[in-house]
Amino acid sequence: MKNTFFACAVAVLLVASNRDAYTQAPPNVEASVDQVFAKWSTSTPGCAVGVAVDGKPVLTKAYGMADLEHDVRNLPDTIFEAGSVSKQFTAAAILLLAKDGKLSLDDPARKYIPELPDYGTPLTIRHMLHHQSGLRDWGSVEAIAGWPRTTREYTHDHVLDIVSRQEALNFKPGTQYSYSNTGFNLAAIIVSRVSGMPFADFTAQRIFTPLGMRHTSWRDDHTRIVKGRSVAYSASGDGFHTEMPFENVYGNGGLLTTVGDLLKWNENFDRPVVGDAALVAQEQEPGKFADGHEGSYAFGLMVGNFRGLRKVDHSGSTAGYRAHLSRFPDEHTSVAVLCNVSSGNATGSANAVAEIYLAGKLKPAPPPIEPDFTPPAVLLPAATLNEYAGNYWSDEAEVMFTIVVDKDQLALKRRPATTIALTATGKDAFRGSIGTVIFIRDAAGKLKELSVRQDRVFDLRFQRRP
Repeated sequence: MKNTFFACAVAVLLVASNRDAYTQAPPNVEASVDQVFAKWSTSTPGCAVGVAVDGKPVLTKAYGMADLEHDVRNLPDTIFEAGSVSKQFTAAAILLLAKDGKLSLDDPARKYIPELPDYGTPLTIRHMLHHQSGLRDWGSVEAIAGWPRTTREYTHDHVLDIVSRQEALNFKPGTQYSYSNTGFNLAAIIVSRVSGMPFADFTAQRIFTPLGMRHTSWRDDHTRIVKGRSVAYSASGDGFHTEMPFENVYGNGGLLTTVGDLLKWNENFDRPVVGDAALVAQEQEPGKFADGHEGSYAFGLMVGNFRGLRKVDHSGSTAGYRAHLSRFPDEHTSVAVLCNVSSGNATGSANAVAEIYLAGKLKPAPPPIEPDFTPPAVLLPAATLNEYAGNYWSDEAEVMFTIVVDKDQLALKRRPATTIALTATGKDAFRGSIGTVIFIRDAAGKLKELSVRQDRVFDLRFQRRP
């Protein structure tokens, strides 16, 4: 009898609902939501989900475990890390300071961040918040150097140091879009420098406390004890492994929160407590490029549509955490999903939950997008491959690459023990796990540099050393 009671208790806790504080969803709807998260159990990490309709939370449930080592279950008020869902809060802090008259969105970023090099072209706060700054993503630069995020204890001092060494932008500000965490880290620093208080204190006073987001804070000290926080995991062939962020970098990410708190934030767009109607409208205005055409990225928010319905949302990913926050303005419906496992697919789950609550209002799902074309491999003669061999150094990434020929294939070696195979796609052009590698020649045809090119780092140069 005792075992039966315990089993029932486990089942209830696994999908626990805070039924005193939330209106219950119809049983058939809850059952459909349960199916979305059916893969999570008492032997796996999992997710929490929250749904609000007409400003009232109608569902909060949790699945799987918050801590596998100590048998702690995920609950509706379990704290997760929200990844880039955090960006909208950083943007809101900047907009509040602009509303206060403390800064202008069109101020040069260097007015507040003198560590930023002068690139000879205006680079504004607005550019950074719309991902139109051209700033290289600092984490991508460090990954090229062999130290991706979560492998070192990065701080904002590191971010400023890395930024100060970048000799070029990806493009002229305002002319293109390239997602860059750098701009949002710098925005958080600007908030602190302009307000005269730590970024975490400013956002607590101006955003979290007024909205009653009592479970929300920033991971500005990764060693701080956070009661009720889930542990993040990654999945591998031999089970789950912890994958926690241990960096004191925030503003781009780093928000510790719950699905319930995120629903409170989303309701602020309909019934503003933080800011006013003009400010929340501004938050959702997509950025315009220098030629006048409009993008799809607003202030830390993606603005688009989902199967025929207007949608404002953002996804997030940091270490093993995954997150997604969606709002359907015309239906006054919000969906928040937070997961503590890298295979959580918070975006897919949030979309599936939205389909349940918005059934009958959605257009048919579009066909799947075809994958991008990948240039085919080509064979280069051994003499050509040998020509590329040598050492290449970057001051901007502070790393040396050694290019070698290994079994009739080019390879890139990086300290302490990394070897990356490079596949030729044409003369002087290669691809590998590091991105696209282009070898550059001088006017006489002699190799002088190589360039690494990725989505967030367009052209990072390495000079050939004798």
